[in-house]
Amino acid sequence: MTSNAIAGTWDEWEKEHCTPEEIAESDLRVALIGELIRARQERGITQKQLEEMSGVTQPVIARLERGTTSPNVSTLMKVLAPLGKKLAIVPM
Repeated sequence: MTSNAIAGTWDEWEKEHCTPEEIAESDLRVALIGELIRARQERGITQKQLEEMSGVTQPVIARLERGTTSPNVSTLMKVLAPLGKKLAIVPM
């Protein structure tokens, strides 16, 4: 039996198919989503509870955590505030 799988790592594929800007955006998105999920779980808050605290609906929070939506800044600030987090612009 032969395999049709493509050999290599995600990093190799990403470097071959994405621009440095796209890679940076992806890395930032992954870090943001990871921090959001971590902060919610550390506080023992469900997505439904976060909905009640933030005013952002649970389905939107779920899509945000899955990375299937690109939320606007207002939505992010609403979700992060009850988690004790804020968006900041810092030098690179």
